[in-house]
Amino acid sequence: MGFNDPYDCALVPNIQAPNDQETEVLRQRYLANDDLTTAQRQEFLTKSTQELREIFLRAAYGAIQQSTQEFLKCRGVTCFSEKNDDLLMWSHYGGRYKGVCLEFNTAIEPFEKVKPVRYLPDLPKVDVSSILLRNNFDSVAELYCTKSSSWSYEREWRALHSTAGTSYVYPSEALIGVYFGPDIDGQSLEIVCLILAGQNEGVRFYKGSRSSTEFRVLFSEFTYTSYLQAKKLGLRK
Repeated sequence: MGFNDPYDCALVPNIQAPNDQETEVLRQRYLANDDLTTAQRQEFLTKSTQELREIFLRAAYGAIQQSTQEFLKCRGVTCFSEKNDDLLMWSHYGGRYKGVCLEFNTAIEPFEKVKPVRYLPDLPKVDVSSILLRNNFDSVAELYCTKSSSWSYEREWRALHSTAGTSYVYPSEALIGVYFGPDIDGQSLEIVCLILAGQNEGVRFYKGSRSSTEFRVLFSEFTYTSYLQAKKLGLRK
């Protein structure tokens, strides 16, 4: 499945160019490396500050691009939201008000591992030193939980998986609520309730409706009664 956002999981951060002092610190750090060849040591000794700055920048971009590509090959992403009543969310992800929204207990594995998405007005910046000297690629992982401020209405949380293209299951007790869109058909609602009621007695059901005063979806909890139960109670013939 693709992402709506063209930048999603495709971010390449802005690597902040080191100033003169930082470049000289990098020079001395590399010169202190006993593994340098004679030719490499000579290059670090003779290059100007500006030349070294450009070399460090190219090396940092290459390193982070390689790390990003390796990360993408073996990782999967699952997306969640804090909200259940946003009109755009229901339009984009809820079958145009005909689908469902699931509520999970985040204290139960694997949902306790989700992380909030951070929303930024500009592409994130990364320090050259953290990449070249400390091999700190935590910023690469953060890219997959970073989006433009334009998407902040989603209030998104994400789980990153070590294996891409894999379907994951969750314990039935992790599902605590099902919110049905305002336009869901009765048959689909009946099928979902019937299946879930047989798997998890604690799950709660909510039916959506359009607010008459705000641009949002309102939910009212209801108790599901199967056809057989209703027949026994004399509610259906």
